[in-house]
Amino acid sequence: MDTNRKTAIIVGVLFILGFAGVFSAVVVKPILDDPNLLIKLTENKNLVMMGALSELIMAFACANIAIWLYPVLKKHNKFLALGAVGLRIIENVFQIVATLGLLLLLTLSQEVVKADALTASTFQTAGALLLAVRFWASQVLAGIAFCLGALMYYYVFYQSKLIPRWLSGWGLIAITLHLVAVFITMFCQINPFSTPSILLLSMPIFFQELTLAAWLIVKGFNPSAVASGSAKVE
Repeated sequence: MDTNRKTAIIVGVLFILGFAGVFSAVVVKPILDDPNLLIKLTENKNLVMMGALSELIMAFACANIAIWLYPVLKKHNKFLALGAVGLRIIENVFQIVATLGLLLLLTLSQEVVKADALTASTFQTAGALLLAVRFWASQVLAGIAFCLGALMYYYVFYQSKLIPRWLSGWGLIAITLHLVAVFITMFCQINPFSTPSILLLSMPIFFQELTLAAWLIVKGFNPSAVASGSAKVE
């Protein structure tokens, strides 16, 4: 198995690992939406910890997608390949900040259980601030970085024909729709997981990346496109 085939498989697996964050969205979101979230967090400590772990796995996977793609994509467009790496690392940083916010909320929740009524009201304000940090870091800033980085490598995919153009073209359209969803989230300051119209805009990239992951694992990169990129470098 040559290097490019191994890279394609690794990237495909990383795309799948990137969906680990869905666990957090499904399990942790109802807890954070609860009016008594600072009590609920402590009551569901193990679920929250598992949610935080799933977010860290997602962050690690998403950053490494662009890193592993770089050696292949740089042969076709070094500037965009490097830009994708930088933006997905930025996405990773913001996601870690969001996960840290979740863990700090859990710590705050544990203190609330031991606090008196007067102190508990102060903790409510701190909790609201941590929720805001988590919202802006995860739903907005990480989302923008993800979209811009993905636009770069999908454009190189489309230009180079490393994967079928129907798949890379789908990626360009889907990630643009998701970017619109992120901007709606930012300007309206609403939870995208509670808004059907925003979810609808984000669904195409969800299915596209699943399809891309399967394609890379089963088929890999187009050998003629890989050879063409190597010839350009030489």
